[in-house]
Amino acid sequence: MSAYAISEVEMRDATDFESYRSMAAKAIAQYGGRYLVRGGAATLIEGGPPPKTIIIVEFPTMERLREWYGSPEYAKALRVRQTALDRRLVFVEGVAPV
Repeated sequence: MSAYAISEVEMRDATDFESYRSMAAKAIAQYGGRYLVRGGAATLIEGGPPPKTIIIVEFPTMERLREWYGSPEYAKALRVRQTALDRRLVFVEGVAPV
């Protein structure tokens, strides 16, 4: 069953942000992930506060998502993330195919 990493981010440093983004994308692909949403326009319909930049990445399974997050490849990106951006990150299991 697919699993999703949903991030809401706010850039802190443009140079570090680009470095993080590049390293994260490589690690995501290596662990079978693919971007579904990568910072497109977001419109608040209900609730609050207004959304920041939203990123949604799909992985084949929750196990694979967790492997990516704990991987040595992504650890390099996480070190840069500290100065690149502020983030809320949520892991969500998808719905089983019907």
